[in-house]
Amino acid sequence: MKVPRFDDARILVVGDAMLDRYWHGDARRVSSEAPIPVVDISEIEDRPGGAANVALNIVTLGAQATLIAVIGNDEAGNILKSKLRAAGITCRLVEIEKFNTTTKLRIVSRNQQLIRADFEDIIDIDSARITPHVVSSLEDVDSVVLSDYDKGVLSDVQPIIKAAAAENKPVMVDPKFKELSTYRGATIIKPNLGELEHAIGRWSSETEMVSRCQQVIKDLGIEAMLVTRSSEGMTLIRKDSEEVHFPARTREVYDVSGAGDTVISTLAAALAAGETLLDATGLANVAAGLVVGHFGITSVSGPELRLEVANELGFDKGIMSADQLRIATQEARSREQKIVFTNGCFDILHAGHVDFLVEAKAQGDLLIVAVNGDNSVHRLKGEGRPINPIERRMTMLAGLEVVDWVVAFEEDTPRKLLELLKPDVLVKGGDYSVEQVVGAEIVKAYAGEVKVLKLIEDCSTSALVQKIREL
Repeated sequence: MKVPRFDDARILVVGDAMLDRYWHGDARRVSSEAPIPVVDISEIEDRPGGAANVALNIVTLGAQATLIAVIGNDEAGNILKSKLRAAGITCRLVEIEKFNTTTKLRIVSRNQQLIRADFEDIIDIDSARITPHVVSSLEDVDSVVLSDYDKGVLSDVQPIIKAAAAENKPVMVDPKFKELSTYRGATIIKPNLGELEHAIGRWSSETEMVSRCQQVIKDLGIEAMLVTRSSEGMTLIRKDSEEVHFPARTREVYDVSGAGDTVISTLAAALAAGETLLDATGLANVAAGLVVGHFGITSVSGPELRLEVANELGFDKGIMSADQLRIATQEARSREQKIVFTNGCFDILHAGHVDFLVEAKAQGDLLIVAVNGDNSVHRLKGEGRPINPIERRMTMLAGLEVVDWVVAFEEDTPRKLLELLKPDVLVKGGDYSVEQVVGAEIVKAYAGEVKVLKLIEDCSTSALVQKIREL
């Protein structure tokens, strides 16, 4: 899958625009007035935020954006308006007298946010001031994004949704802590975990969460919900379809600010550029992984996204739960891809592991690596093991180019996973026969293959541990 050209994609963004202001400086001393740092401000930086950041993300990708929002007749409003127009965003901004343009001021030292101060007026804006601008813009756009930060612009969204529906324009919603029924009739709703829990209550399992979302989809007449889950990636839940999970991209996280804006803008731009919902969600997941690697509110460019995708083997690589992996393998089979499965402790990743995994991947199209949990490793390997906890072991494996999916299991053997996933090929490394491979009878029962590959001699975790202990 390649990143599409976004040139012809046209998105209308409606919502709460704000100015994100950063004061940067060094904090070398403590105040004599209170036990707080004193920051010597050396730089002031202003960036579009909220719905304005969504529009900025869209044009940065290379698409066209029109923004409808409310600002005040004040300094912050003028700065925001100037930056938006300089970025090439078509602005239809409603200016309200004696209204403070929402501004978030962050004092930052060495990329560490010390404090945030918000300047805002939260009032319900009469939809009659917004909807006419929406109606007059619909003819020139492919879709509508509602960026709701609960500051009042989208206090009544039904006139907007109905106007878009009348013109057959899909509506994507980035909600806040509101009843989801507020957005009845939209096309896609993208809550994060906190917003979803606020709307549907707590759930005890993945299955229960998906079931409740399916009920919301049915009750509200929407097409899908995209749940963003921070370090757990994203889950796409569609009407009358099984959910699809997109693992979080493996990278160091500096700042999650604005990641939700990036997701909804990339999703909208990709759909408008002709991508399927699945592929558009995959692109949004990749873009979110990029933006959290930067400090502060930022945007992902089209070339940056293309470069990242070019370096990836697929959108759905990474760490998954057993249930998520079951669905992923079903999707892979529908594409007639051959699935290879192997398992082990992988306590200290070494050259022998890498060579083995490269050869294992060569037996098919997609490679699953199942990893023993910490308690399982301790039972199998004894005192002092594992050396690396399960999270680190899985992260290292997920970072290997040849590994597509990584999943943990707590039992001593992967029998339950083999019964659940039914891989086409079960691969193990060692000096024993096929009949001695744990789970071989399960795989053979459905006509799968079992293969034993040779390991590099004198290259094992146990040997490395022993050598270290002898130093």
